Amino acid sequence: MDTKHLSLPRKSRPKALLALAIPLVLSACAGSNTPSNVSAPGEPISATTQVLDAGAGLVQSRPPIDALNAYLDGFHFYNGQMKSQMEAHHYCSILNDEVIQCVIYDGNVKDAKLMGVEYIISAKLFAKLPASEKALWHSHVHEVKSGQLIAPGIPAPAEHALMQKLVGTYGKTWHTWHTDLNKDLPLGVPQLMMGFTADGQIDPSLVQKRDARFGVQSSEEKKARADIPTPPIDPGADAWMNGNTFQVKDPTSAHTH
Repeated sequence: MDTKHLSLPRKSRPKALLALAIPLVLSACAGSNTPSNVSAPGEPISATTQVLDAGAGLVQSRPPIDALNAYLDGFHFYNGQMKSQMEAHHYCSILNDEVIQCVIYDGNVKDAKLMGVEYIISAKLFAKLPASEKALWHSHVHEVKSGQLIAPGIPAPAEHALMQKLVGTYGKTWHTWHTDLNKDLPLGVPQLMMGFTADGQIDPSLVQKRDARFGVQSSEEKKARADIPTPPIDPGADAWMNGNTFQVKDPTSAHTH
């Protein structure tokens, strides 16, 4: 797709490119390069189950699933445990201009495990939240500006427009299946996740391996996004930076990362 010759007014281009980007994200060649971390226990899928699955796929409508038309790849860490980091594959639906909801997997292949969810809201909505709620959310400025967050497979101008929309947003993320800890079932309690806020925090090997799989360079993404304005970050977000590291405690075990 050649986006250089779109006959649009300059001010209209970012929104138009964003509209073009969303349906392209999942249709582009950007998946099936990251296997799941674990294999779930259980018997192989039987012929009967395969028939039922195929039949359901033909006759049942799935509006919420069909709405997952944006694919983002980034990184999270456990709130309060900076060194416990993992890659996260986000499949998102844009509810409106200020709310996005994503399901998160540990890979982008058919048997990838559903790790959790992330809710993304605008700065305007975030500003209205009480302080106790803000402490559960993280900013996206560094994820975007550093090149850590990518939308694989779409044209660069469309990805740039999408990142320009995301840079000022805030995310609330819960992981429910900790496959990064080699848990082959969704054991334990949900964990609150955070996003990185500065250079030097993330394990560089995580980024290097991800970049190699997708054929991208985060350093080049960072340069390409230098023109995206850096919005101010609400001081209530990224509360872990001020020592407020809320986490759900598992009452059944001494859960450590």
